[in-house]
Amino acid sequence: MKITDAKVIVTCPGRNFVTLKITTDEGVYGIGDATLNGRELAVASYLEDHLIPCLIGRDAGQIEDIWQFFYRGAYWRRGPVGMTALAAIDVALWDIKAKAAGMPLYQLLGGKSRDGVMVYGHANGADIEDTVEEVGRYIDMGYKAIRAQSGVPGLPSTYGVSKDKMFYEPADADLPTENIWSTQKYLNHVPKLFETLRETYGYDHHLLHDVHHRLTPIEAGRLGKELEPYRLFWLEDTVPAELQEGFRLIRQHTVTPLAVGEVFASIHDCQQLITEQLIDYIRSTLVHAGGITHVRRIAHLAELYHVKTGFHGATDLSPITLGAAVHFDTWVPNFGIQEYMRHTPETDDVFPHDYTFADGYLHAGETPGHGVDINEELAKKYPYSRAYLPVNRLEDGSMFNW
Repeated sequence: MKITDAKVIVTCPGRNFVTLKITTDEGVYGIGDATLNGRELAVASYLEDHLIPCLIGRDAGQIEDIWQFFYRGAYWRRGPVGMTALAAIDVALWDIKAKAAGMPLYQLLGGKSRDGVMVYGHANGADIEDTVEEVGRYIDMGYKAIRAQSGVPGLPSTYGVSKDKMFYEPADADLPTENIWSTQKYLNHVPKLFETLRETYGYDHHLLHDVHHRLTPIEAGRLGKELEPYRLFWLEDTVPAELQEGFRLIRQHTVTPLAVGEVFASIHDCQQLITEQLIDYIRSTLVHAGGITHVRRIAHLAELYHVKTGFHGATDLSPITLGAAVHFDTWVPNFGIQEYMRHTPETDDVFPHDYTFADGYLHAGETPGHGVDINEELAKKYPYSRAYLPVNRLEDGSMFNW
């Protein structure tokens, strides 16, 4: 099959999504997610101006060669914009190949390793009492794993806490809003949250927490150690991961499992973390780390070092990425867990899909391909709307990690 057309579709059914649709001369098409939160149009331009012209006329079945052409053939490679664009191409081509084979994507990857994909939801509240109530709501919905975030006393806003508890979207303004952060207040507060959660619900459910790159390694070690009695499933993104060896210091001070990687663009961003067993879960996403072709390599490397997958799955990834991830999760042998933030009804209408949720698990459908489509006519009704992620400052006004 020859690629005859490729086009970028930008739509905003509540938040911005970028989709690539590749069509072949046999009429089979595939779609890939190209959404990069707060930088959507940069990826759309990169695809339209630089990559799509090189796609036309190529054999859609040569996924590996096309991936290598765009990665190894580029002088400027890696980075979130380029790898997101490449991921969109890669996932769309896997979608085409699975459709042409007449099988769901997980079968093409090698078949099922499990019957369902355990997911975790997001429970957040303005204070501990509010968060405890939200965790109970997720338990009632059947979740076996819940990420818990709480507002911090003395801080007007906190990452992961929103008024809209089900469809949290951090890109919240036409220009960046500014939040205030205090590490001291945060570290004093979080252990109280998980102490209360375990006192309330016991130890039958998995609990997770996201620090969002706000700590130093020694501060992360302290937090992990203080949370050990509450047996977290994982502590996520404790520090900025550019300094991979910083995780050595964290490991020296805590046995709380560590997860990181949703902002990683390639295997090189996590090679040391994996090979030195400095993390327990790798969170690289299909959409930001080069697609199925590249993330499969990351997963295979991780398997050698007892590191499991724990893919990012927030609402800044379209249902295309979630659908493809569920197929990947169904196959990958060293699966750990999958983040699952529900999309709005408007988003689900634009991106009809066949994955389903039941009793704490997502299940891949049997539709050939990754099981997600796009309603192009409906997508046109939701024009792009610029939205920035907030920035973060310390109480003295200094810029800090988002």
